[in-house]
Amino acid sequence: MTDRHPTELAPRTTVPLAAAVLTGTVALYISLVAFGNITDFGTNRDFVRHVLAMDTTFKDPDLMWRAVSSQALQDAAYVAIIAWEAVAAAVLLAATALWVVGARRGSIARARRLSTVGLLMMVLLFGVGFLAIGGEWFSMWQSKQWNGLEAATRNLTVAGIALVVVHLPAAAGKQESGE
Repeated sequence: MTDRHPTELAPRTTVPLAAAVLTGTVALYISLVAFGNITDFGTNRDFVRHVLAMDTTFKDPDLMWRAVSSQALQDAAYVAIIAWEAVAAAVLLAATALWVVGARRGSIARARRLSTVGLLMMVLLFGVGFLAIGGEWFSMWQSKQWNGLEAATRNLTVAGIALVVVHLPAAAGKQESGE
């Protein structure tokens, strides 16, 4: 007999459930971001253009050589960002489905692997793309008007937390089995 409350989750299901919810949350978020960038292309295109042009930074001559003023290159970068977001969304949506299916079948290995890929895509986008390249290389931190560092940090943090939870060991050995 167990002294757990009847509504308490079994220990072997708590980590997979948390991983599924976090993966699904990030999947929904990046899906909506990609959808918004596709359906309202101009709004964030202007953001990317200004960051790459460095036209609202301190305009330090020692840094301005980094600026990308070609609108064709700016737009290509923006389309690449949207494509990355869309692929990350598809990967994370598939991973969420695998968490649900895997939890029922007793195997979460595939869900964990696919979640890892999608969440690392988020880390690369927001950590490398926005914080490192946008924030430092293009000095986005200097702009009061076109500064996405706070949002990038928030997204990196959520993806990082989800990645950690995805890699927590499940309580039951059967949950860890591969396919």
